[in-house]
Amino acid sequence: MARARFVRVSARKARLVLDQIRGKPVAEALATLEYTPRAAARLVEKVLRSAVANAEHNYQVRDLDDLRVVQAYADGGPVLKRVQPRAMGRAFSIKHRTSHLTIGVSDETNGAIAAPTPPPARPSTPPPAREERPAAPARRTTARRGSARGGDKPAARATRKPKEKK
Repeated sequence: MARARFVRVSARKARLVLDQIRGKPVAEALATLEYTPRAAARLVEKVLRSAVANAEHNYQVRDLDDLRVVQAYADGGPVLKRVQPRAMGRAFSIKHRTSHLTIGVSDETNGAIAAPTPPPARPSTPPPAREERPAAPARRTTARRGSARGGDKPAARATRKPKEKK
């Protein structure tokens, strides 16, 4: 298993690359990453090579052709927030997203490396029940005299006589 943390690529973009290699043999995954035209592919390739090296060093896996990518996921990391000035005194916020890439490889023939488990998911709690509120009282629909809605002013304008030209 290998992990790269605080990588300057969004998790959404990294997942597009990780979905292509999940479940494939390591040799095929490396060939796929080599010809994938995305910046995240270079980062994922480094993590995959590190996972293979970890399997070779820590678990004494000798036959690297048997290794498969059993787990590949990207979690969101902290977001670097910046502000860019724009015209007429406005400010636009810029979010530089980071991610944590995790790749696990396994030797399926003899089970030398146990498949890594994903991080525990939070238990989903149901949303709190909404309280029923009493209905709001009905609004008045009639216009009041002299109000902002006009009242009887338009009628007064209609009865005026037009000015005579001299």
